[in-house]
Amino acid sequence: MPQATVHLLRHGEVHNPDGILYGRLPKFHLSELGQEMARMLADHFRQRAAGGARITYLAASPLDRAQETARPTSEALQLQIHTDERIIEAENYFEGMKVTKAELRRPKHWPRLVNPLRPSWGEPYKQQAARVMAAVQEARLRAIELANGDFGTDGPEAIMVSHQLPIWATRLSAEGKPLWHDPRKRECTLTSITSLVFDDDGALVRVTYSEPAASLLPGAASTPGA
Repeated sequence: MPQATVHLLRHGEVHNPDGILYGRLPKFHLSELGQEMARMLADHFRQRAAGGARITYLAASPLDRAQETARPTSEALQLQIHTDERIIEAENYFEGMKVTKAELRRPKHWPRLVNPLRPSWGEPYKQQAARVMAAVQEARLRAIELANGDFGTDGPEAIMVSHQLPIWATRLSAEGKPLWHDPRKRECTLTSITSLVFDDDGALVRVTYSEPAASLLPGAASTPGA
């Protein structure tokens, strides 16, 4: 089978005036800036397709912000959005809270803070990486199938709109690095693209990273996940 690439796209900025950790909560939609980011990403992929890229498959997390980020790209490339539960945001005990230093000092939360390596406050990093990579491998095969022999300039490509922590955990796992980390140091900005490139046998060749909407990032709000 030909070389293929799966792009893990983080969603755009979310309207979250209270600054809570929204996690998997419903009804958290893109802000106006987030919608602009999504349109910029759609233009990015449209230009790549016009230049010979064969982008054949598009999937998104079921959460509103991911679906809304995927929509302009769906329209630009005339691709159906496939909803994939495996690329949803991580589970998090602190979901729905405004996570401040004062909040974390409350004794009732301490049992959830004892093991940051797992982490004890949410879904294990290994579990996140495993479920996302399973979805990535399926997307890779679907992209090849849907290319129908027309593999473009760099092989078939798939786009999956997900969330910061699952993407970052997957990248660390793919690069053979420890999964525990400082959430403030993740290289996974809003609407960034983490691309997993596979060889003909489906083995991972390399991981690349880009920020097509970097010009919109200054001043954007971003609440880290677990």
